[in-house]
Order: sequence, then structure tokens, then C-alpha cells
Amino acid sequence: MALDPTTVVLFGATGDLARRKLLPGLLHLFETGLLRDIRVIGTSLDEHTTDSFVELAEQSVREFVGSDPGSAQDLNAWPEFAKLLSWAPGAEGPEGLRRAVADAESGWTGTVRRLHYLSVPPKAALSVVQLLHDADLVENSRIVMEKPFGVDLASSRELNRRLHEVFDEEQIFRIDHFLGKEAAQNILAFRFANGLFEPIWHRHHIDHVQIDVPEELGLEQRASFYESTGAFRDMVVTHLFQVLAFTAMEPPTALEPDAINEEKNKVFRSMLPIDPADVVRGQYDGYRDIDGVADDSETETFIALKCYVDNWRWAGVPFYLRTGKRMAEGARIISIAFKEPPRSMFPPRSGVGDHGPDHLTFDLAEEARMSLSFYGKRPGPGMKLDKLSMQFAMTETSWAGSVLEAYERLIYDAARGDRTLFTSAEGIERLWEVSTPLLENPPVVRSYRQGSWGPNQIHQLVAPFAWRLPFERGWRDPDLHGS
Repeated sequence: MALDPTTVVLFGATGDLARRKLLPGLLHLFETGLLRDIRVIGTSLDEHTTDSFVELAEQSVREFVGSDPGSAQDLNAWPEFAKLLSWAPGAEGPEGLRRAVADAESGWTGTVRRLHYLSVPPKAALSVVQLLHDADLVENSRIVMEKPFGVDLASSRELNRRLHEVFDEEQIFRIDHFLGKEAAQNILAFRFANGLFEPIWHRHHIDHVQIDVPEELGLEQRASFYESTGAFRDMVVTHLFQVLAFTAMEPPTALEPDAINEEKNKVFRSMLPIDPADVVRGQYDGYRDIDGVADDSETETFIALKCYVDNWRWAGVPFYLRTGKRMAEGARIISIAFKEPPRSMFPPRSGVGDHGPDHLTFDLAEEARMSLSFYGKRPGPGMKLDKLSMQFAMTETSWAGSVLEAYERLIYDAARGDRTLFTSAEGIERLWEVSTPLLENPPVVRSYRQGSWGPNQIHQLVAPFAWRLPFERGWRDPDLHGS
């Protein structure tokens, strides 16, 4: 279905996110034909002209589009795409922005859709919303907002109240790039399209669930922001809880945005408040030495927690969430641990149970992958069992070239008005509500060594289970082992 002509107004167009993701992403969407009829207006407080902005955008796409054949095609489209870029000086206020939009749309007739992407610091978001109101650019528009969506229940309610003074909820797209990843959306297909898994996707067969997002990066460039945020606000509320909803939701009545969002919100309504006793907070050694960090900082750079979805499907099943900076490796996985069957028929030292339960694992990294681990008999006499696995990687299919990067997917969905992968006001407020006991009574921050998996207390949190990371086996390399 062809989209209406779309004007993309990119606030914060000279910032890091715009340079790394948004401008290269818009070029790719243009080259593929998904967003062909567009104009892109950049604006920020930096002094630029259209010519200098085009030059900056070209430097960005050449640096960040990558080196694969698809990226080369994107660069071939650059000369045509560059003609669609223009600049609105931030210093000229609403009049300058309105004039820039009118100039960009002057060649179009009929319905024009506007997409305002707020790639700005959180404290600047509401001033941009007011600017759009003053520039009379609210009607027939959508806005895309970056996290955080408040820092607690009161601030999230106030933010939503002020947003709704200008924009209807249907116009607001709160972005979560985790859900824009192909593997995250594959959870819906995997669960609801396969008779093999949907019948066992509940408490009778699933022991526990892990959502694990360790990061190797530190906070040298973001310390001042992080000091007022911490790992829980930065990652859990805005990302990991959203992934939990995709994992735990009931089948929607239809594969359309309102039905899916209603099921996600039902998960959030069913979540029990977070018990501070079920939380481990950590801070990596050396964090307090960073400029902008207080010598006695209690900000967590790591968090692991146990939470519950108290409904018919999931009652009693723990969900373990973990994320942190400066950890042993970077990963993004969802791991479903199935309950183990009785073992009485197997002889002692057969190996059954030695490696824990069977797991279904979704890897949400850039290369979408899935793995199913299970026990199988080792060839030879006797009954000796080993853990085996079946693995699927998107790169091994003919579809690999069709994968959209997360931000590309989300920009395209916002342009179409598809809210499936975006967070609602109701959902985000409910998540801050269940987080209130933790925010009001956070446990002590424990130190952990850089390059580790977090404080030692994480093992007590997950007991009698074990963390899925680090894996007991690596992902298969098809180039080494064949297809």
C-alpha cells in the first residue's frame, strides 16, 4: 500500500542518534521504496544551512551505512535522496519551522502526513511539543518520542498530561528499538503460528523465563545523564518490560495494533509490584571515577530482578531480568526454560539433568537467531545423554537482505500509523506503578568487577535455577559446520 507523501521533521538532526541511525535509516527506507515520497527537514540549535546539513548527512551515511552489498545500494541512492533534505534554523522559532515545512511540501497536492521525530534530550521534549503547537504543525501529524517516558509514576503522568494537551494519544509513538528488532517480532510468529509451542506456553510446562541484556560498554560519555537515571529506569522499564510483554501476552484477536497493544497492557495490569527483596543492584568498579559522577554515587549500572505476571497462564512462574554495563560480553537474549520430566527410568550418571532444563532461546542481537536445546543419547553402548541443540539464524536464509534495522522498522511503522511496536500511555504508567516499591525502597548497591556477570548475589536471586548466560555452548557457525 502506497503511503501518503510524508514530511519527516528531525529534531536534534545533528546529534549522535540522528547521525548513526536516523539519517542512514531514512536513506535505506527511501532506497528500498518503502518511504519514497518523503521530504526530510533537519533542525536543531546548531547553526546550519541546507547545504551544510546535506554535507553533514552525507558524512553520516557514508560512515554508518556499513559495507554489505545492500548498503552500497543505499549510497547509490544518495544523490537523489540529498535533494529531499532541507534545514530549519532552530533560532527562527515556530515561524521558521512552519516556513521550512511549507517550502518542503510546496510541490505536493492532496493529503500530506507529517512525522516529527524528537531526537532530543528528555528535558527538551515538551518544549519541542509546544513549538509544534505554536507552528500549527499538530494536525495530521505524528510524533516519535525517545525514552525515558518519565522517571516515576508521578512524572510519567505529568508528561502524558502535557503531551495530551497538544497531541491525541493516537498521534504519539513512544519508541522502543528492542521491539523493532526482527527477532523480537519473531516471538509472535513463533508462539502463535506453531501448534508445537503454543499449547505448552504456560505455567504447566515452563519453569521460568530469563530476559538478559548485558552490555560491554561503559558510561564515560553518558555519566551525567545516567546519574539521574540508572539501569532500572534506563533499560528495564522502557525495554525489558516491553520484551516481557511480547513473551507473556495472550493471543490477540487480530494481528493489528490495537489488539496487540491491549494484550500487552493486560500483561502489565497482571504484573505484581516489584519486591525490593527480589532485586540486585550493582555498580561497576571505577564508575565513581568518571567525571560527573559523585564520589558516593548510589546509581546502579547493573540490575537483576525477579518479577511475576499473576494471571491464569503465568501464575507462579518467575521472570528474571538482568542488564548492566561493563559486563563480560554484550548479548540480548530471551530464554524460556521448560520444566524437566521425571528421571527415574534413567540410570545413575546417565547425564540427564546435568545441564539443566531444555531451553528455547531467542537472540535479539542484530543477527536474529533462535536455539532449542534438549537431551539426546550419545551413540554407543549404554544410556549416556548429552545436551544437543537445533539452531536457526536469519543469515542462513534467503530473507537476510530483507531485514530492516530496528530504527528503520520503527520509522516506517510510525509513518504508516502502526502502533504495534510502540508503548501506550496506559502501559508506561502501569509499569511505573508496579516499580514504585523498588523506587521508594531500593536495595543497597553492590560493586562488581568490570568484565564480570554482575555482583555475586545474582546467583542467590535466580536459585535454584542458573543464569542462561554465559551459554554452555556457542552458536553454530554455518561457515564452519555446513548448513
